[in-house]
Amino acid sequence: MKRAGLAIATAIVALSLASQAASAGTASGGSALALASLTADHSPVVNNRDVRVLRRLLNGRNVKYPAGKKISVQADSIACKTSNVDITSRSCELAYGQEKVSLSGRRAHELYATLLEVGIAPDGAAGSMSAGLSNLACDIDPNVILQKAGGGADCKFDPPKP
Repeated sequence: MKRAGLAIATAIVALSLASQAASAGTASGGSALALASLTADHSPVVNNRDVRVLRRLLNGRNVKYPAGKKISVQADSIACKTSNVDITSRSCELAYGQEKVSLSGRRAHELYATLLEVGIAPDGAAGSMSAGLSNLACDIDPNVILQKAGGGADCKFDPPKP
């Protein structure tokens, strides 16, 4: 009888830990910088100067940015799909509030690959693979990134619902 109770308690703890792990994701370093930069390119709220700063950082260039200031990049959702039958087919849809942005081709592939890099597991069905996330929130500190010590880029997100 005690063993059955212990087994049930162990199963409950394991399930609760698994559901917590599935409820939030994080990325830091180069992967977070890439995700933030690619997402900011299409954001209606990230100003042009910050978009240029993120592009330059992603391209390995130096920037000047006010000390103590960070760049915030947010998206409600990102959903990408690629085909393993029609190997030319790639698409992503980004949602920023009511505004939706559709990408295809190389730009979609770049974003899809970055989602995989930050740990989003692809899901496949009937000749296609998809990957996505929701509630993306990235904080980028250009001055920390310029120290070349691996810090300054952090993102949080919710993985897709199963």
